[in-house]
Amino acid sequence: MALRSVLESARNALRGDLILPGDESFEAARRPWNLAIEQHPAGVAVPVDVDDLRTLLQAARDAGATLSVQPTGHGADGDLADAVVVRMAAFDELSVDLGSGVVRVGSGVRWGAVVEALEGTGWAAPAGTSPVVAVAGYTLGGGHSWFSRTAGLGSDNLRAAWVLRSDGTHERVDDDSDPELMWALRGAGGIVGIVTALEIDLVPTPALWGTELTFEAADAGSVVRAVRDLSAEAPASLNVFVSSMRMPDAPQLPEEIRGRSFLTVQALSTAGAADDLIERVRAAGTVRREVSGATSPKTVAASSGEPTEPTPGKGVSAALSSLDDATIDDLFRFRGLPEQWPIMGIDIRMLGGALNEPRRAGFATLQGVGWLLHALVPVFPGVPSEPGEASMAGFRDVLARAAAPQTVPTFLGPGETLERCGDPASIDRLRDVRAAADPESLIHEGRLPR
Repeated sequence: MALRSVLESARNALRGDLILPGDESFEAARRPWNLAIEQHPAGVAVPVDVDDLRTLLQAARDAGATLSVQPTGHGADGDLADAVVVRMAAFDELSVDLGSGVVRVGSGVRWGAVVEALEGTGWAAPAGTSPVVAVAGYTLGGGHSWFSRTAGLGSDNLRAAWVLRSDGTHERVDDDSDPELMWALRGAGGIVGIVTALEIDLVPTPALWGTELTFEAADAGSVVRAVRDLSAEAPASLNVFVSSMRMPDAPQLPEEIRGRSFLTVQALSTAGAADDLIERVRAAGTVRREVSGATSPKTVAASSGEPTEPTPGKGVSAALSSLDDATIDDLFRFRGLPEQWPIMGIDIRMLGGALNEPRRAGFATLQGVGWLLHALVPVFPGVPSEPGEASMAGFRDVLARAAAPQTVPTFLGPGETLERCGDPASIDRLRDVRAAADPESLIHEGRLPR
């Protein structure tokens, strides 16, 4: 039966909504979070319950189509012809057990809601840097957070998931009931079933302390070297992010940062003040601004300053085994070239700690990886719409000799597959889990290599 007619029949059977091409709201509904990504699905479904999801599975079966679950669309990868995008906003359960340090969260919930619910409790969520990213998409894709050195990847903290299988079975799954499915869910995304809720370990934060040091751009090399040296002895309780920013001379930006370059070091300790460890970083350059002291998960989340509305942008990521002097020199020499103006920001995240000893088995892993880097190329109104392709390629080339064998799936760019995150044996294992869980391939394969 033709896809359109099947979907129209399904629409009549749903309690929720199914938006189809030609509907007034379709153009807005089809767009992912990153407006620079184009996707043209066969429809956009907004189910209200599990029965709606079962109806959508049957429609996919009848039409030879697939379902692509996108709670917020942050991980969108491009065209989804013959696929129905499924938005999970109605699955908004949020339940916190402070006694056991566990949160149960529906797949439509965003991290900001969880962070807000935990404020003042002595617990933090292993949340990403954006408050509007869905907990489910982030966790199922691996997910790196402010607390990753302390608690591991977001997926390492996944205790259990409520999964709707392609045969309509809906059940709680954990490592005892289905260890292979849980292994796949920890990093490979929702390609083995529709996840409706998750059970996640929280991070104890009885003495949360943070500092933010801002340096002039000229100090970047020496400061990053100091951070690199700190990583050799930093305890797992200390998490460090470095951000090199070069702000464009764009009228939408505040006057105080427009056209300026600077470097910021942010450190977060779950074990109280870490001034003695940070002092060597502080001494590596001239500190233009410093904010230090006791903090909270809500304050930490706000410090990232990420956009909270859909916006166009591009970026490229790299995972490094090491960060030696030559790599640092090459990176900032490249960064200083006038032709690299499209790269507004370069983020450098210290790894190690709990990431080297994951508490649970999962596809996603950063064991043995030293650093995560990300170059950001925003798209501003009035600026050419296709900036930065050469800059992003150059960024990758500069770092190639220090590249680690794998990265985390949530740091993949458009067109990149899970082959960048696992060896051939892991990819084969993932295919086997998917075949067992979804033999009809009703769930979109996501970033699984074709």
